[in-house]
Amino acid sequence: MRRKILIVLVLIGIAFVFIGGPSLFASPSTSDVAPEEDEAPDLVTFDDSESGFWAFMNSAQSFEKRSPINVIVRGDSGDVIQALSEEGNGEWEEMSENETDAEPETYSFLSEEQHHATGLEWGEAAGTTRYAWVDPGPNESGYWMTETLQLDNGDYYGHRMHIRLYEAPNENDNWVAMQGHTEHFDWFTLRHRVDGVESAQLAIERDFMSLPSIDNRSDVTRINIENSGPSDADGWATLVDLVGMILLPVGMGLTMASQFGDRTTSVLNRHLTRVDRKRIAVVTDRIEARHLMLAATILTLFLGVRIIGVVLERHVDFLSMHMIAALLYPIIAIGIPVATYAIAHGLERRMDAAITASLTLAVAIWIDYGAMGVDSLPIDVVVQRMFVVVTIGLIAAGAARRATRDTHWNSLLLTGVLIWVLVLGGTLFGYF
Repeated sequence: MRRKILIVLVLIGIAFVFIGGPSLFASPSTSDVAPEEDEAPDLVTFDDSESGFWAFMNSAQSFEKRSPINVIVRGDSGDVIQALSEEGNGEWEEMSENETDAEPETYSFLSEEQHHATGLEWGEAAGTTRYAWVDPGPNESGYWMTETLQLDNGDYYGHRMHIRLYEAPNENDNWVAMQGHTEHFDWFTLRHRVDGVESAQLAIERDFMSLPSIDNRSDVTRINIENSGPSDADGWATLVDLVGMILLPVGMGLTMASQFGDRTTSVLNRHLTRVDRKRIAVVTDRIEARHLMLAATILTLFLGVRIIGVVLERHVDFLSMHMIAALLYPIIAIGIPVATYAIAHGLERRMDAAITASLTLAVAIWIDYGAMGVDSLPIDVVVQRMFVVVTIGLIAAGAARRATRDTHWNSLLLTGVLIWVLVLGGTLFGYF
C-alpha cells in the first residue's frame, strides 16, 4: 500500500511540475475563471460617428467581459473585407468554425477561383455566433448584433488565427470593430481553445501596415479602450484609418521562430554530488528497450494525431471535419491507454513504468503546444491535462509485472482506467 501511495504522489508531482506549475505561473489566461459583468457598459465612440460599441463580445447576450475587441478599422466595411480577403493576399480563408464548436460545412462566398493557400475554397461562416453590443446613437436603442464576417488563417486541426468583424449599425459611420485571437484544436476535448489575443492583434496590425496606401505610422495607432483582463488583453486596441484610401491586396505572413539552448550538462556538473551521480547511474542502469518503446509509442500516437489531422484536412477532400475527428479521436481516447498497458505489461517495476508514461505524455503535450504556438491556457485545461498525465501513469503502473502478479485488474489499473474514462467523458460532455 505504501508503494502505491508513493507512486500516486510521484505522479501528482510530475503533473504539477511539468504541466500545472509552468502553466499556472507562466500563462496569462489561467486566472480567467469568472469574468466581470457590466450593468451599463461604456461605449467606444468616435467624434464623426453617431454610433458606438461595447469593447467586448460574448457568446451570450450578456455584459460579461469575455472576448475583448482589439482592432478597430475606420473605413467602409466592404473595403475592410476586401483588404483581408482579396485573392492573393496570403493565407486568409473565411471562417467556418468557432473556437469551441465543430461545424465544418461551408458555402460558396467568393468566386470558385479564389482559394486558401491549403486548397480550401472560401466559405461563409457556419459556426456558433458571438454577439457584440452596439448603439446606433441618439433616439435609438442599443442592441446585440452578430458578426458581419469571420475569417481565419491556419489549419482546423492545427493552429490558426481567427477574427470576427462587426460593422457599424449606421451606413455612414465608417467603422468596423474586430476581435482577433489565436487558437488551436484540442484533441482531448475536441474543441478549439483560444490561446490569446495579443499575437493575433499584432499580426492584423502588421497586415494593415503593409498596405501600399499606408505610408506612415499615423495611419495605424493604438488607443486604450479599457478592456484589459480576459486572456492576455492589455486594454489597447489597434486603430487603423482607411478612410479615403485606395485599398490593394494585403499580404499576410506568419512566422514562428524558436530557439533552444541546452545547458543541462554544465548545470548538472556544478550541482550534483557524488551520491547524486550514483543514484542517477542506478536509475540509468534500469532503463531497458521497453522503456524507450513506451516513450516512443506515446509520443508517436499523441503527436501523430495532430500531424495526420492536418494532412487529412489539407489533402483528403471527401472527409468532413467530423469524419476526421471520428477517425482520429479513438487513437487518443483508446489507443494511448491500450498501447501504454500493452508495453508497460512487459516492465518489472511499477514506479519505472509510471514515471516513463507520465513524463512522456507531459513532454508530448508541451511539444504539441510549442508547435501550435500556444502561450496561455485556461485553468480548466491545465487541471484536465494534470489529470490525464497522472492517469496514464497509473495505467502504466497497474500494467507492470509486479502489479499483475495476483490479478490483472489491480487497484492501480482500475483507478487509472476509471479516472481516464471520467475525465475524457466529462470533458466531452462539458463537465470539465
